[in-house]
Amino acid sequence: MHVGKVAAVVEVAGLAADLPAGARADYQRRVTQLLDSFRAIPASAPIRLAKKTSNLFRVRQDSRAPGLEVDQFDGVLSVDPVNRTADVLGMTTYEHLVAATLPYGLMPMVVPQLKTITLGGAVTGLGIESTSFRAGLPHESVLEMDILTGSGEVITATADNEHADLFFGFPNSYGTLGYALRLRIELAPVAPYVELEHLRFHTASDLAAAVEQIVLAGELAGRPVDFLDGTVFAPDELYLTLGRWCDSAPFTSDYTGTNIYYKSIRTRQVDYLTAADYIWRWDTDWFWCSGGVGAQNRYLRPLIPRRYLRSDNYFKIVNFARRKGLVDAWDALRRKPKREYVIQDVEVPVERLADFLDFFHREVGILPVWLCPLRQRDRSQRWDLYVMSPETVYVNLGFWASVEIAPGAEEGDVNRAIEIEVERLGGRKSLYSSSYYPEDEFWGIYNGETYAALKKHYDPDSRLLDLYAKCVAGR
Repeated sequence: MHVGKVAAVVEVAGLAADLPAGARADYQRRVTQLLDSFRAIPASAPIRLAKKTSNLFRVRQDSRAPGLEVDQFDGVLSVDPVNRTADVLGMTTYEHLVAATLPYGLMPMVVPQLKTITLGGAVTGLGIESTSFRAGLPHESVLEMDILTGSGEVITATADNEHADLFFGFPNSYGTLGYALRLRIELAPVAPYVELEHLRFHTASDLAAAVEQIVLAGELAGRPVDFLDGTVFAPDELYLTLGRWCDSAPFTSDYTGTNIYYKSIRTRQVDYLTAADYIWRWDTDWFWCSGGVGAQNRYLRPLIPRRYLRSDNYFKIVNFARRKGLVDAWDALRRKPKREYVIQDVEVPVERLADFLDFFHREVGILPVWLCPLRQRDRSQRWDLYVMSPETVYVNLGFWASVEIAPGAEEGDVNRAIEIEVERLGGRKSLYSSSYYPEDEFWGIYNGETYAALKKHYDPDSRLLDLYAKCVAGR
């Protein structure tokens, strides 16, 4: 054991050599401990993370295999306000990351909506938010990563070093090629406040035309647009929300207590939030999903302490109910049909947005739907496991609810129909939730040939799960 620890210390001595001395030593100590933990897991056992929280909605088989303890990888090692970068541990939640950068007048280029999403999770999976129409997805602002591979090595991957193949193959690999231990990311400047403008549209085609205009111009009616997302409340009631940085505000709204942000979209044309409240505007009510656990009840809401109005608390309640079959039992007691969870994020080209919404309203019927425009930030790059047309403007659609299983149908039919429609329209689907692709179709969409080469190189003994096994088979 002593020999193994010495070997681990030698191995990590060159990691993050350009960090400040104290941060570098602290980081290298954490990596040494993690490598000791890795090597203590039997060679025949799969490698998993022993995480206490998750934002994944996939149903997976229970595993009693030991996991890597990664709680110590939550923290910001260093913020460089001059070069606008930060060195961040891979399991750092965005809540902690934003708290560390805002005092410098900076924020990550893209901050996903929920506080407990981790930086490493948003990069190896996919994250998105209202800056994505100009900044792309979170992995596009990563400068370098230290990755613990399935072979037990810690390597530094950049866009132009000997591990560039892993750098560009890491997004959408969901921990099946390795785990990010440290990421150096770009940061963006912030102002104290955000001015919001909610614009109503009566057709999806009109909204799509406005999205394309704003994304390509970066402005509307001569005014710059810094943030852009939207909400569909009905087929003929759609909103785009435009956000703009501002140094002062005539008033500020508070959606962290009694008031609910998404409801304000329909009642306020103009609104103002502090920078922090804007970043986390969706977390307090998990978009609108807090209603499913009673947190929007007008009598109950004032009694709930603000510290409990958080997405992670709602997630725990919903996940517990799913694991225990409580919803199915309640529906059976009321003689209601069983329900299928339809919790997905998909991207379609902006010119096919109206087509997808027509299908969705007809075949699925979940409302509201979140809209988030995006375009690849650097059109010269290719992210191998989630290839998107670099010149295309896409719109992400997020929908999170359940539908009754129709007579003669099976659980999964609605999700599978969505997958087929997204592929037909030239879109892509995120893999954080349940997927139903046949294996050959899955690898055709998510670049199986490149993935197999990366897997052979960085996880030759298959200590980590295969992407299809993890994201579709639910292992």
